[in-house]
Amino acid sequence: MAVYPAYMKQDISVTQPLKIPSKLNSTIVVAQLAAIGSCFYAAAHVHAWWLLLLLALFFGAVMNSVYSIVHEAEHAMLFNNRSLNDVVGSLMALFFPAPFHLIRQGHLGHHLRNRSDDEAFDFYFEEDHKVWKFLVWYGILTGLYWVIVVLSNVVFLFFPFALNQKYWQVDQASTAFMKSLNPLYRRIIQLECAAVIILHVAAVWLIKIPVANYLVMYAGFGFMWSAMQYVHHYGTERHVTRGARNLWIWGPLDRLWLNHNWHLTHHQHPSIPWVHLTRVGTTESPDRGFLISAYLKMWRGPRLAKERIQNKHAENVIP
Repeated sequence: MAVYPAYMKQDISVTQPLKIPSKLNSTIVVAQLAAIGSCFYAAAHVHAWWLLLLLALFFGAVMNSVYSIVHEAEHAMLFNNRSLNDVVGSLMALFFPAPFHLIRQGHLGHHLRNRSDDEAFDFYFEEDHKVWKFLVWYGILTGLYWVIVVLSNVVFLFFPFALNQKYWQVDQASTAFMKSLNPLYRRIIQLECAAVIILHVAAVWLIKIPVANYLVMYAGFGFMWSAMQYVHHYGTERHVTRGARNLWIWGPLDRLWLNHNWHLTHHQHPSIPWVHLTRVGTTESPDRGFLISAYLKMWRGPRLAKERIQNKHAENVIP
């Protein structure tokens, strides 16, 4: 079972420990690596535009499954052995491409800040820069959020001064994220950033992938991933654990994405491995909306906030 610091347990109910499917997760990781390799090879040999678009869609579906594996590692639920958990999580995150120890802190921080003023992307406040809030919101819907995460590889490696909170005062969510970062992970994050850049430059060069093909393929993933990052929270109750919803899409995709759409269940029980979410969710919160419908509703844009919800963990860094 994943171990959470005491302050994370204040708003998070955790049921009895449930077994981590280590062998199954190992098989999935191997299959995902094979699928990524096949996509890279295909990107080097695809010439017709419609085949490239199909490849981008397929790669997007595969990489969202990879992100689900990374997500399990972020919660220390990929393998029982914590060192193995983090090593494999770091390896799979390279294909995102992002530094595992950075996105891990971001995701665990999300569980603490969810639906508070520090992380309510579908709202803006009277004092906010409204244009900025709308740009951030539609950036999430169109894939630009993924681009920002990818650019963090360059920022952390070459421009770490840009992480100073004084440069991010225009955006409350970014400031809260910066405050939660643990400086103990700075060096390993920089090493992961370097590994990301080396891996992808080497892959494009050695496999001889046309840069345009590489970018289109990753755009398929970037759009899908970014578009789904707030779809499970839009318009939900402003509560740290109840502020989410369970959604569904085509059954095989739900399984490929390791039950990630049982999102309310995950927020209420973040230490439950993915294989158990369906059973727990069906028992506790069986109502599920359609993912695509939920996404389309988000195009209504941010709304003016009428209440303040304080982030109770604003002074805590991620362990």
